[in-house]
Amino acid sequence: MQKFQVHTSERTHFLEISGEVQEQVSKANLQDGLVTVFVPHTTAGITINEHADPDVVHDMKDVLDRMVPWEGGYRHAEGNTAAHVKASMMGSSAQVLVVDGRLQLGTWQGIFFCEFDGPRSRTVWLHFSSTITP
Repeated sequence: MQKFQVHTSERTHFLEISGEVQEQVSKANLQDGLVTVFVPHTTAGITINEHADPDVVHDMKDVLDRMVPWEGGYRHAEGNTAAHVKASMMGSSAQVLVVDGRLQLGTWQGIFFCEFDGPRSRTVWLHFSSTITP
């Protein structure tokens, strides 16, 4: 397992981490298998989505804010219920296939760390599973 840090600069921040994940896959010398990208935080998540057009991230943030507004009469005393709900909607992990040492993402896909209670420093965990062929 590998770990790396990310630093977010906004309350809601979608940070593309595909390059860092690929770098860690290369360092681990994983040729064929899976990498699981996991965040051990209850107010952050992981998603795979379009990375070519920044308007997609802008629209995702806007839709999530309309669906789960920051102020909503929530009971959680810490005041960040919206962040918890959004993180649950994104999920805490994603798996990506690795073939010949390269992440198998589609042309327009990127892996995003999704911050919903920033700015913060966070940890991303990676677990590598090798494919064993007879």
